[in-house]
Amino acid sequence: MSMSDPIADLLTRIRNAQMVSKATVSVPSSNIKVAIAQVLKDEGYIDGFEVKSDGNKSDLQITLKYYAGRPVIERIERVSRPGLRVYKGRNDIPQVQNGLGVAIVTTPQGVMTDRKARATGVGGEVLCFVA
Repeated sequence: MSMSDPIADLLTRIRNAQMVSKATVSVPSSNIKVAIAQVLKDEGYIDGFEVKSDGNKSDLQITLKYYAGRPVIERIERVSRPGLRVYKGRNDIPQVQNGLGVAIVTTPQGVMTDRKARATGVGGEVLCFVA
């Protein structure tokens, strides 16, 4: 069975795993999911991730991060979706909670945060907000 929005599935699995205080969450791997996990790790929202492959399929194992018993990610939501893509130019990329959160943007230079996209001077598709 094919999935219509694998990125939303990734974000939902992270959200659900944090609600029940799981240490790790496993999702089917893809290049875009690995790039999103790398941005989350660089920004300090997750402890780490690794790609485990066995035969044909590979899984992305994400280690979640908690501080004082509470999840570090308070809010994670999908912005652009298959039915309504959201593209923003370099001057229109939104700030999340006045810069306290990040917007993950896919650009011609790769997947990056809103701050890095503004600094690089590129726009792209706004994938999700994380705070």
